[in-house]
Amino acid sequence: MTTYDEPPRCELALSGARVVDPESGLDAVRTVGIDGGRIVAVTESPPRAVRTLDVTGLVVAPGFVDLHSHAQGTTGLQLQALDGVTTALELEAGALPVAGSYAVAAEEGRPINFGFSASWTGARMRVLDGVDLQSDGRGGLAAFAAHQDGPNWRRPAEGPELSRILGALEEAVGEGAIGIGVLLGYAPDTGRAEYLRLAGLAQRLGVPTFTHARYGAHREPHGSLEAALEVISAAAGTGAHMHLCHLNSTSNRSIDAIADAIDSARGYGLRVTTEAYPYGAGSTVIGAAFLDPEELAAHGMSPCSLTYLATGERIADEARLRELRAADPGGLVFLRFLDEDDDADLALLRRSLLLSDTAIATDAMPLVKPGGEVAADVWPVPPGYATHPRSAGCYARTFRWLVRETGALTLTEAVRRCSLLPAQILADAVPSMAAKGRVQPGADADLVVFDPDTITDRATYAALAPSAGIHHVLVDGQFVVRDGKLLPDARPGRPVRASAA
Repeated sequence: MTTYDEPPRCELALSGARVVDPESGLDAVRTVGIDGGRIVAVTESPPRAVRTLDVTGLVVAPGFVDLHSHAQGTTGLQLQALDGVTTALELEAGALPVAGSYAVAAEEGRPINFGFSASWTGARMRVLDGVDLQSDGRGGLAAFAAHQDGPNWRRPAEGPELSRILGALEEAVGEGAIGIGVLLGYAPDTGRAEYLRLAGLAQRLGVPTFTHARYGAHREPHGSLEAALEVISAAAGTGAHMHLCHLNSTSNRSIDAIADAIDSARGYGLRVTTEAYPYGAGSTVIGAAFLDPEELAAHGMSPCSLTYLATGERIADEARLRELRAADPGGLVFLRFLDEDDDADLALLRRSLLLSDTAIATDAMPLVKPGGEVAADVWPVPPGYATHPRSAGCYARTFRWLVRETGALTLTEAVRRCSLLPAQILADAVPSMAAKGRVQPGADADLVVFDPDTITDRATYAALAPSAGIHHVLVDGQFVVRDGKLLPDARPGRPVRASAA
């Protein structure tokens, strides 16, 4: 840590807070000095500052780094800022074209930092269905939803087709894509050989893959354990860094076996990383392969496990599910894979979050209007708009439930899993992440200031509301949230790119 003969002059000093830096282990009352978008001092005595903000009694921590956010429009990222997020990346679904996604986001401006992986599904849609994908600035999810019912992109690809798919992904990484996003669970019949080739490409390019595992069923074969083992096998067979997305939802009831397998793989030196979110329900498009009525029972669900957001209805039966899948395959649903009111299911969910070195990531979704249309950017959010509560409350829920109520995580460990750990997961491919997830001189001034006694989620499956207890959020040293209120015109977010760009 840099030392000074006298404290440096800075633009802003955050004074009197409990400062938590998960890398150094600092957890003490300090003043944080900020200048030019960087932290320049973390001192016991206040530095000379143009402005000093008294934050006594609050926690100053690194801003949360979300590896898995589909809510890449301005409004979605503003909701995440109110949950303490300073960097939100679309790494599971990814985007294509990547350069276009970065360009649109930069031109429009974003309240927090943003970035994209290269979309494997997008490359397949382009090559196999001839889709002319054009970024809409929302990370490619809108394009995926619009074209996911195409006739060919889910089938196996061989020879020249596979070469073109891999070539499109390599080109995207050259444009700065943060690895390769692989929605394998949405195209389970594509074959293991392609996945292995894809992992080999990622290893050669020095970037991670971010995988929604091929299967999520209870039964074997084609169960969630088999799917996780495929990801681990790709790491073993290629040496690639393989990241397994939303461990809580795709592990289903095999979490203990999958956690043991991941721990063992890491013990042998394989680079397998994970993430999870603290909810027992997910959200996706109703046309997803695993929501076929023939597949639901194997996943421990029935049609009534699904809520169709366009109408708010719990889907009554197979006939209604088939009707909706045919009429609106890109329509969003909630799917309940665990019962959060059941103690055994809640314990299962908690175990998925407590596996060592599991990052917290939201899987945030865009807002939809009544009737199901994806909402344009607007603030404040009008009444009746809906999205999964994880999109607005994931991090506050983590601190409320796992830290304050159950003590399953210490506050320092929760901060680490929300900030430093995701930054470290990306560090080899994205050197700029070495300046995030930390509160120390030289680090980026991406910070969250919250009250550990009152931080809580307020969003539910029935009603959208921002988190409470988060007082300030700074990105690049600029306030995005001040005194608990969003600054709707703040646009300090910067692009995050891989080093290959």
